[in-house]
Amino acid sequence: MGYVTRFEDLRAWQRARELMNLVYRASDDRPFARDFAMKNQIRSAALSVMSNIAEGFDRNRNPEFLYLLRVAKASCGEVRSQAYAAFDQTYLTDEALQSLLAKTAQVSGAIRRLHESIERKLPGTRHAAPGTEKCS
Repeated sequence: MGYVTRFEDLRAWQRARELMNLVYRASDDRPFARDFAMKNQIRSAALSVMSNIAEGFDRNRNPEFLYLLRVAKASCGEVRSQAYAAFDQTYLTDEALQSLLAKTAQVSGAIRRLHESIERKLPGTRHAAPGTEKCS
């Protein structure tokens, strides 16, 4: 695959977008939709995953990109934890929970691979411009 020039081309961002859409659909149904605090928290965390990937990429500095990838991965863990909380409150079915857990694992793995790919390309330094990395 060629060089990535836009965050939209990153698999990690694409998977994070899928996660965000899954979270929004799952939290749209009652009674989840009526628990405004939990609904807003899980949506915010899911949106944070894709937003931090995009922001890090567009900062054009690998140290910042790597940092924001770690933030994105942490937000993905937050979504996973909140999915359990929603399940415990009977806001999610077991099937919906398993779907969210599978997607968070997929997104977390994609972010980890992207992070590792950037670090591998920066022996001894972390100052190459993002956008020069190949998709992993």
